Amino acid sequence: MINDYPQVLSIAGFDSDGSAGMPADLHTFFAHKVYGMGILTAAVAGNSYQIEDATMMPLSFIAQQFDTLAKDFDIRASKTGMLSSKEMIKVVVEKYQEVNFGPLVVDPVIVTKHGNKLIDDDAIDFFKENLIPLAEVITPNYFEARTLTNLELKNDKEIHQAAKYLHELGAKNVIIKGKHHKEDGPEQVRDLVSLENGDIFWLEHDYLDTNRINGTGDTLAAAITSHLALGDTVKEAITKSVNFTHDAIAHEIQVGHQYGPINHWAAMDRLN
Repeated sequence: MINDYPQVLSIAGFDSDGSAGMPADLHTFFAHKVYGMGILTAAVAGNSYQIEDATMMPLSFIAQQFDTLAKDFDIRASKTGMLSSKEMIKVVVEKYQEVNFGPLVVDPVIVTKHGNKLIDDDAIDFFKENLIPLAEVITPNYFEARTLTNLELKNDKEIHQAAKYLHELGAKNVIIKGKHHKEDGPEQVRDLVSLENGDIFWLEHDYLDTNRINGTGDTLAAAITSHLALGDTVKEAITKSVNFTHDAIAHEIQVGHQYGPINHWAAMDRLN
């Protein structure tokens, strides 16, 4: 039957080196055997050393992509990635409310895993007020959660408070990803999951000392999107996706000279 195959959507920028953004999403969709589509928000000229240039898509073009896909496809779940301005977030929010593209996984690409802010405060405020309420699942990293909640996240109590605050902003389900930094020797990476039904738990994995970590956040959110489209519960989707992402980090792939991509192939083998 037409549109019977599970279809998912990435609303994100395209990194030219294939390690992050929409390419990482599409790699992840492929690994989960769902058909991935994309609404392009930006194009980035980057390699494993650095990002050298970026171009934002016209807002009218972003809106047109929504309209064009909605005419033809049955998209079961979607995710957002890099949205670089208040105006771009506004277009995505408005268009997403017009169409039926399934539950939305919000990957708040506002602060890097090293703590560098990617968009201005005005856009972050608009993001909190307008995009987070649409989130079936929100997946901030440690620094993004700090920025969104204005909490230091120095201990488990504050991380729980941050999850509660994100629920209060409108997110149904929350995963706050733990710090992936080697500080005082090997450590456990702990992610807090707080679900709409009140279930709260930690997911833990060994810290992996590698610089092949580009696209980890994209991959996690895309994997959750895939599992939701395949009919898994949110708890199942998050748990399976954390395991998938950890497997992709654990098996290094030697692409590029410095900060390379994670290995979706190895994770796909474990998935199957």
